[in-house]
Amino acid sequence: MGTPSLHPDATRCVVSVTRPDYDSDAAVGQLWEVPLDSRSPRRITRGFRDTAPKFSPDGAVIAFLRASQGGKPQLFIVDSGGGEPRQLSDQPLGVSDFEWSPGSGHIVFSARVPQDGRYGTVDGVAAGQEDPRLITGYKYQMNGVGYTGDKRIQLFLLDVPVLGEEPYIKPVGRAARSAEEPASGEFPSAKQLTDADADHSAPRFDAEGSRIIFSAALEPDSATSLRSDIYSIALDGTDRQRLSNLTGELLTCGSPVHSQDGRWLYYLGSALSPTGLDFVARNTALYVAPADAPGQPRLLTDPETFDLGEVSEVVPAGDGGVLVFNRRRGANDLLRIDPDGTLQTLAAGDCVVTGAATTGATVVVSYTDPLTMGEVALVDGRELKRLTDFSAGLRSETTIAELREETFSAPDGYPVHGWVMVPEGDGPHPVLLNIHGGPYAQYGWGYFDEAQVYVEAGYAVVMCNPRGAAGYGQEHGRVIKEAMGTVDMQDVLAFLEGAVLKYTQLDGDRLGVMGGSYGGYLTAWLVANDHRFQGAVVERGFLDPESFIGSSDIGWFFSEAYTGADPEKVRAQSPYAHVDKVRTPTFVIHSEEDLRCPLEQAQRYYTALKRHGVETEMLIFPGETHELSRSGTPWHRRQRFEHILRWWADKLPSKKNQPA
Repeated sequence: MGTPSLHPDATRCVVSVTRPDYDSDAAVGQLWEVPLDSRSPRRITRGFRDTAPKFSPDGAVIAFLRASQGGKPQLFIVDSGGGEPRQLSDQPLGVSDFEWSPGSGHIVFSARVPQDGRYGTVDGVAAGQEDPRLITGYKYQMNGVGYTGDKRIQLFLLDVPVLGEEPYIKPVGRAARSAEEPASGEFPSAKQLTDADADHSAPRFDAEGSRIIFSAALEPDSATSLRSDIYSIALDGTDRQRLSNLTGELLTCGSPVHSQDGRWLYYLGSALSPTGLDFVARNTALYVAPADAPGQPRLLTDPETFDLGEVSEVVPAGDGGVLVFNRRRGANDLLRIDPDGTLQTLAAGDCVVTGAATTGATVVVSYTDPLTMGEVALVDGRELKRLTDFSAGLRSETTIAELREETFSAPDGYPVHGWVMVPEGDGPHPVLLNIHGGPYAQYGWGYFDEAQVYVEAGYAVVMCNPRGAAGYGQEHGRVIKEAMGTVDMQDVLAFLEGAVLKYTQLDGDRLGVMGGSYGGYLTAWLVANDHRFQGAVVERGFLDPESFIGSSDIGWFFSEAYTGADPEKVRAQSPYAHVDKVRTPTFVIHSEEDLRCPLEQAQRYYTALKRHGVETEMLIFPGETHELSRSGTPWHRRQRFEHILRWWADKLPSKKNQPA
């Protein structure tokens, strides 16, 4: 489910609802209108994949992104009362983001612009026939995108046409020979505003609609650091002004917005070390500056206490305040913050708020919790009044296991927070220890399909947020810097042992361990150092810090930030360097197009396991990236589960999951 958009009269909102579809092997979805009274939601579009709806400020029109089957998302508009949508863009690589002007007459949007001769811009030149790419810097690829330097995200401005005007009819035959083509053609012309060799993101209008603000890494030192800045430009693309990093502190900046009264500029920032590369466990904070004096920003949230990096959006609220999203102990809370720093918690508890919209005193959110994959709710006091029930079928057709919150002590007394899920029946049930990625991420209160599938198959699931995870303060996350596989390993084992001791239904002699990305790292590290497990699944793992540098899209800064630069210390934290100690049967899963943890990480680890006589298999998914388990194609996601359950049926059978 996407972020809702609230109509200016606060009587209804619109939201995109998507689902995996096996027939098309893709994510499909449409827009739904959700009344704020007792009326039922209704589907209002019928596209293949319609997402990101936004009401115009005057409430007359909804703009959204539509992707055809196999196509790229393009910008569309439709009358907010209903009707046939009209396409506004035809970008070769699609539109990624957009925003209305305050007067509803313009839209600014961002889109990747391919270099001439690449990505099908010249007929007859296939990908394998394109010119070679000359690489001169560190930043040239991104997981899920591929090469970035030859298709930068640029900003465009277009005048919104009147929906009721005569549709464009392309001349044919004699008319095509004699008549001049209309200047506008089928789509309204869009003026490209930027052309720098960098991605320009999160475009927004200022409160008057006279300038556009956005984030980008345009300064000379941005090429060798994680710095990014907030800029503004005039509506013709001229007069670019930098609005951030003006006081000496070095930040990664993003998500800029002006307050509705036009007095304040807000943006999110994450402090960096003087080198601009030490990003480890540095929480995202909210900054504010007078709109007419951006060089005087103030920090509004304490980065040790608050982390606004999970959703990374800032929503204007009221005349001068904003809404932000705080990651905390497995939850994601909705906060309102005013320019003087006054903070109010609007929604908190055992849920994950994923988006919000507001008009006047009315606030609506999208959220997930242990029983729902995504719903829309009205904020009523500090409670959420649910307006939709898209997860009704999920609850009626499946058994949803309970999330049981627990805290167990590590050997040094540190409290480790997490959850235990127990299958139906008396047990004893085999146990799967699940480890999340990141490492600066968190398991939480949202519906987690991974865990539910394993519980349904008869496994107890144990998952926690060890030291290194997000949601518990920066020190909790930074303690594993240059010490990976130390207290984080102790924490997950202590949580596992605590769960087995407390829950008699869990079989402490029949254990499996699994995880992806950093979870793949810690899984591989565990089986090299602890031999209690009957099997392991290492997925899209960070397995060899040394080869990660230069092959991963983030390798040039990530490895040294987490494992350090001293070769001996790096090898002391490397699963690949300790693969000779592994005795546990290990299933290695990876994707061909994973640029975050490249395929070579899995290939080298798998081969080393084979050479050391460890029982192992490797499953490689074509066409998928690091995000396979979250946003891969439906058939691949299903096949992934089938192979994982096949592995556990063989190595750790349950009463319901037996070998074929």
